[in-house]
Amino acid sequence: MEGLRPRRSDAQPLAAGRSGVPDRGADPTHLARLPFLPFADPKLTRGPGVQPLDPATWLERDAAFAAQMALRDGLVAEKLGAVTALIPEGAAALEELLALVCDALRADPGYGVAAEITRPDGATVDLSDPLPALARLVQEDLLLLDRPEGAAEHRLLGGVLCFPARWSLAQKMARGLLAIHEPIPYYAEALGARVQRLFDAIRPDRPLWRANWLLHTWPELHQPAEEKAKKPRRFETDPIWLRMERQTLRRLPGTGAVVFGIKTSVAPIESLTAEEGRVLTRVVAALPEIEYRFKGGDVLLARLNALYAPDGPLRRA
Repeated sequence: MEGLRPRRSDAQPLAAGRSGVPDRGADPTHLARLPFLPFADPKLTRGPGVQPLDPATWLERDAAFAAQMALRDGLVAEKLGAVTALIPEGAAALEELLALVCDALRADPGYGVAAEITRPDGATVDLSDPLPALARLVQEDLLLLDRPEGAAEHRLLGGVLCFPARWSLAQKMARGLLAIHEPIPYYAEALGARVQRLFDAIRPDRPLWRANWLLHTWPELHQPAEEKAKKPRRFETDPIWLRMERQTLRRLPGTGAVVFGIKTSVAPIESLTAEEGRVLTRVVAALPEIEYRFKGGDVLLARLNALYAPDGPLRRA
């Protein structure tokens, strides 16, 4: 069976951060340090940066599990219509996805799987309604996509999105991949065709994964936003947070739908070592122009130089 493995022991909640890392309120939904740094791994930085995935690591839980699941429970109770959605064509894929997740959880001794599921934090999850059940079972957000006959690309059938990074599930429903990613200015030209070919080629027995990273000056996991809505990032003065999405892709063998999983982790930038900070600064300085501006541009680079390049600032080529 395909299980769910805890992250490495270095992924600690923020309250347990090492000396020198500010607690910033010690939000237990955050980590003191990200489990890995996607910007520092060449395999992950060359877009779309996709790697083979061991099916046993499809779903993972870390030290922030209990706090993140409590947050998800609250979102399901108070904002179910905002964090879950499904078009009618996705009903069969949703049932297949729930069965696959339950099968994975049976391999994890932290879960009790019966008519209902008991999570490692002791909470019980009723399985009678698949969407809220999926939202409350694991840390990952799970989205379903398919490619209708004759269509040029995959579309979003629906799923669970408790931790959006400045987007709205409702606005993306039934859209194709290009329209979903329209607010990302470099997606269509740099990634669009490659991502569609990737979705077409996924096999049920060969799941894949990649990682996405952003720098923010606000740390909330749940950040819904209307398309193209602006929220200023004050990189000059405000605390900076690393936000990482571990993204997984697998095809359901029955319906053929693709499951897009998103596990979100947030940690303070002070969790980086001096060398890691210099690597980040070099990576930002070398980004293509459109992506450079999208991720923070000159203001962000100046702040990173102030933090990690005391002997002389790194400049754009």
